[in-house]
Amino acid sequence: MSESKKKRGFWSEMIYNNPVFGLYLGICSTLAITTTLNNAIGMGIAVIVVLTISNIVISLIAPLTPDEIHIPVYIVVIATLVTVVGMLMQAFTPELYSTLGTFIDLIVVNCIILGRAEAFACSNSVSDSARDGIMMGLSYTFSLLAMSLIRQVLGTGLLEFSNPATNQTIFSLRLIPAGFEIPVFTTQTGAFLTFALLAAGVAAIKNNDEKKAAEAEKAKAAAAKAAAQATAASVKAKEAA
Repeated sequence: MSESKKKRGFWSEMIYNNPVFGLYLGICSTLAITTTLNNAIGMGIAVIVVLTISNIVISLIAPLTPDEIHIPVYIVVIATLVTVVGMLMQAFTPELYSTLGTFIDLIVVNCIILGRAEAFACSNSVSDSARDGIMMGLSYTFSLLAMSLIRQVLGTGLLEFSNPATNQTIFSLRLIPAGFEIPVFTTQTGAFLTFALLAAGVAAIKNNDEKKAAEAEKAKAAAAKAAAQATAASVKAKEAA
């Protein structure tokens, strides 16, 4: 692990390991449901729960699972968890469950869930797998929140959130005067525009950091070369004396 990776904080990991804007995973559900904060938070929590628990379970059973059937086994684990989460949402947050619809069931084949199971959980410890699940889930939720905030505010002019259990409004704040909204952001076109802008922003941050790291390495190499030359010159001067 490089020094730059060791020094990354929470928000740096949200950017560098962002599954949506950095790795381009789970884009379908992201584009479809990010019309309101309620949708973003509901889906985000569901993915965090499924991703974390599935990582833990898969980390535990991976040594016992033959390589020939490990993908079907992982899918069964994930599908079971999604079914449980879906039933709980249907029981306690029926309005939110109705809004999210089939996207809850599609968590089973979400590239983020299966990808982390295959790429990380199956070959790492339970604690590391749990941390990976939480961080990737939070990063995915962060992506949903960023897109839903932009689309909701620009598309409707309102920043609002309601109780997912009772559908009662908790707060509603108009940020853009009526008549000045940009309705296109509530459509599929707005979803693609928002995604493109945020993905470009993440790419710009990564490129800038990589450029700085390369310049730092170059400066470090130049300093080491200068020090070596100074040492060699000093040795020659002593020999000449």
